[in-house]
Amino acid sequence: MRIAVDAMGGDFGPAIIVEGAVLAARQAGCSLLLAGPRDVLTQELARHEGAGSLDVRIADAPDVVSMDDAPSSVLRAKRGASVRVAAEAVKAGEAEALFSAGHTGATLMAAHVTLGLLAGVDRPGLAAAVPTLSGTAVLLDVGANVECRPQHLVQFAGLGNAYARVALGIGEPRVGLLSIGAEESKGNDLTREAHRLLKTAPIRFIGNVEARDVFAGRADVIVCDGFTGNVALKVSEGMVEAMEQMLRAELSRTLATRVGFLLARRAFRAFHRRLEYSEYGAAPLLGVAGLCFVGHGRSSVKAIRSGIAMAARLAGEGLLDRLAAELAPAGRPA
Repeated sequence: MRIAVDAMGGDFGPAIIVEGAVLAARQAGCSLLLAGPRDVLTQELARHEGAGSLDVRIADAPDVVSMDDAPSSVLRAKRGASVRVAAEAVKAGEAEALFSAGHTGATLMAAHVTLGLLAGVDRPGLAAAVPTLSGTAVLLDVGANVECRPQHLVQFAGLGNAYARVALGIGEPRVGLLSIGAEESKGNDLTREAHRLLKTAPIRFIGNVEARDVFAGRADVIVCDGFTGNVALKVSEGMVEAMEQMLRAELSRTLATRVGFLLARRAFRAFHRRLEYSEYGAAPLLGVAGLCFVGHGRSSVKAIRSGIAMAARLAGEGLLDRLAAELAPAGRPA
């Protein structure tokens, strides 16, 4: 599998992206197409011993989309942007999937315009993996669509249902609607109308779920608009970071707690792996007619490696074709 990487994305510049990409090529055995200014990427690759022996190509992309740019800049002012060049490589069949940790809006725009949408889909949705007490759940949308209509939430439910079946191996995913109460009457106009539509959708809809239920494992797929989902995701990330810092401070207070930590450090490492977003690496953009994975802007080398490896694995497993097949028989989401 060859993955097209927006090498100029992310908060820390091309150095972190290239290092993570090289690790993915070495450890996951995937081929890479790095999009960005050729001279910059050639210099970055030269910093990594043995990179010349890896299957890594460079697609020259002179333009870079900054976080201050409008997402539409990839359509007009910066047609040579690294993220658009990477998306065009997927469209042309030169790569099987796109990975970017750059400007999320620009990535969504480039993927949407360049790759198009699956039949029956009006809005693509970003799907984040959420650790739960019983395994992993899918939360979407987490930022692709700030404003949604009820029918869009129904589409997200169909996409999330298909993704959970294909990527997580869940035979009949439980789909919940994120709201402020379990009762059908709770929520705003959007969630109440979406609830009414979801009751007749060809999925296993279990009704409303509250924010406290997200990590409990009550639902396998949790649906919401992109504004709510993005806030929920970032609150969760901040909570994990704060919990780890508080736990570390408490464990270092006394000799007894330090000894206890040493005895239980294997369990603490496992705990960290379950909660750390860098273990997942990226969120797939579901609904586009091509594989696209969006990483966190402040992704570490480990997160970049994980995201690219995830893209390569799911591309190798035929995720796109299987998603389309999953959506078609049940009647595509309204």
